[in-house]
Amino acid sequence: MPTFIWEARTKAGEVRSGSNTADNQAAMIERLLAQGLTVTKVKKKAGEFALPTIGSGVSLKDMVVFTRTFSTMIDAGLPIVQCLEMLSNQADNLRFRRVLAGVKTEVETGKSLSEALGAYPKVFDDLFRNLVAAGEAGGILDTIFRRLATYLEKAAKLRRQVRGAMVYPSVIFVVGIIVVLVMITRVLPVFEKMFKDLGAGSLPAPTRFVLAISHGVTDHWVVVTVASAVLVALFVLALRTDRGRYALDVVLLKMPVLGPVMRKVAVARFTRTLGTLLSSGVAILDGLEIVAKTSGNRLVARAIMYARERISEGRDIASPLLETGVFPPMVVQMIGVGEQTGAMDEMLQKIADFYEDEVDTAVAAMTALLEPLMLVFLGGLVGGMLIAMYMPIFEVAGNIK
Repeated sequence: MPTFIWEARTKAGEVRSGSNTADNQAAMIERLLAQGLTVTKVKKKAGEFALPTIGSGVSLKDMVVFTRTFSTMIDAGLPIVQCLEMLSNQADNLRFRRVLAGVKTEVETGKSLSEALGAYPKVFDDLFRNLVAAGEAGGILDTIFRRLATYLEKAAKLRRQVRGAMVYPSVIFVVGIIVVLVMITRVLPVFEKMFKDLGAGSLPAPTRFVLAISHGVTDHWVVVTVASAVLVALFVLALRTDRGRYALDVVLLKMPVLGPVMRKVAVARFTRTLGTLLSSGVAILDGLEIVAKTSGNRLVARAIMYARERISEGRDIASPLLETGVFPPMVVQMIGVGEQTGAMDEMLQKIADFYEDEVDTAVAAMTALLEPLMLVFLGGLVGGMLIAMYMPIFEVAGNIK
């Protein structure tokens, strides 16, 4: 978001100037007029350019630091505008610094904090804004930000666990592709030349198959490269559609090794988010809608929205969740008990704590299982190619003998 330098006059004729961020020059002028100022000059700050950002440009770590620090400042009795100004000056992330400066400007125009955050939906999602609105309505903004900080810290830990589980298989997969490409383009042609020099006759079927692959890649590498790029592009485009993302989420939850881990992650995220919303005074129907939007899995989101529709018809929360088949029966039963006792928010937090610990155990077990599987796969692939290459050598050696 660009920064604009402005000059304006108050109704009393006093000259004021400053610099603020805005989407464009018209938005900056409109903001100054809303403050009762007569604009005399607005221009974009020289020497600035905007780098393209992927997503919001603000990491989860930045959000954790912001919410934890903001809650401490609010609890100490500092005004919101002063808190935002201090945090925007201290933020390490340049993009986040500009966002906080923009939020501060919005608050100065008379908007509530939740409305100001709404100007940046990519940074502050529905969950964040609704909790802030609930805190403003109940006069417990410091408490809400403490809960948000705890929630984001738990979410960051969960994300680290999932990423850590995917690092090893990803590295082995990439190394396997590199090894196979090196063998196909460098090693196999050497073997083929040696076969011709030895005068080997008809090659075995496995050898012919491997050499055919080698010729296909080396002789038509441009076609192979373009085809691979097209397939990757089509896959990325498919993931941007609702149907494609839904299909991928279904596959992830049903995979033999990764599926149980992803299901535990989905349950932990669902229970933690809904528990935080309910404990902050958000209505159950509104909370379920927010949870569905922030679930990160289209299959889970559809299941939550199905349960929300049934609840709006007068049913309890446990039965529709069980009907979806997405949530484990034990989780649904515990939610039902919490609903009957009137302590569902506490029960959801306990379920989230339990399943976050389960994710730790599941990730460790998955890593221990994937390590030998990936090594066997890579060893079998490379070993099979080498055996196919040595078969003609054994045959020539037998003929010579």
